[in-house]
Amino acid sequence: MNLDSTDEKILRNLMVDARLSARQLALKLGMSTVTVLSRIKKMEKEKIINGYSAIIDHEKLGYSLTGIIEIIAKKDKVVDIEEEISKFENVCGVYDITGSTDTIIIAKFKGRNELSKFVKELASIPNVENTITHVVLNTVKEDFRLA
Repeated sequence: MNLDSTDEKILRNLMVDARLSARQLALKLGMSTVTVLSRIKKMEKEKIINGYSAIIDHEKLGYSLTGIIEIIAKKDKVVDIEEEISKFENVCGVYDITGSTDTIIIAKFKGRNELSKFVKELASIPNVENTITHVVLNTVKEDFRLA
């Protein structure tokens, strides 16, 4: 599906506030509610829009540590490992990358003990050869929206 400027405007507005109704979006963008609704439905059908969520402050929920963990795996098992890791609740991102590391994980933890337990669990996954753990000291920006 090729997005036009109207689709991009709708997406930009939804990324800033996913709670906007089709009617509110239509008023804001100067178009009909039916047009906005049909474009949103089309983008949902094409999996351009995969869902709607709230942006939360992890620290206020007690997740004071962010870990960035590199994984080196046996080459033919990278995808299996990534799929298993993506099931952990505190994992925010799993990235298949280039370079000397196979996978990067971004995860949130309530404390050092939780991080330590997680890294040990990773190391026990079959075909994980090594992990390299980085602890985030300060978060300057954390926002995956493109708007």
